[in-house]
Amino acid sequence: MIINGEKYIKESEVKAVEFTGEETIASRMIGKKVIVRSANEGINAGIVVVADETGVELTSCRRLWYHKPLDSNLAWYEGVAVSGISSDSKVSGTVNRKVIIEKYSMTECSDEAFEIIMSCTNVKS
Repeated sequence: MIINGEKYIKESEVKAVEFTGEETIASRMIGKKVIVRSANEGINAGIVVVADETGVELTSCRRLWYHKPLDSNLAWYEGVAVSGISSDSKVSGTVNRKVIIEKYSMTECSDEAFEIIMSCTNVKS
C-alpha cells in the first residue's frame, strides 16, 4: 500500500527472522554481495561463500586498493557499499576465490554498488 508516496507493508506480510542457534551472524551473509575489511587483507569486495568466527571465503572478488565512494557525500568503505566506487579508485583484478583467515567485518553492498565495483577498469598493477 502506498500512502503519501511511501510504500508500506502489512505486518502480516513481514517475514520474521528467527535465530535457531544453528547459524551464526556471519553465516547469515552467505550468498550476499559484501565488502570485507580485515587487518592483513585490507578491503575486499565479493560474494560470501562461507563465513564463521575463523574467517570468510569470497568468490568473484577483488581487493580495493584505493577507494572513494561514488557519492561524495558518503565516506569510507561503507559509502562504497552504498554507492559504488569513484572513477579514481584503484582495484585489483577479479579473482575466482579468496579466503580471509583472520578477524574481519562485513558490510553488505547494494546491487548497484557491487556492479560498479566489479566493473571498475582502474586496475592497480
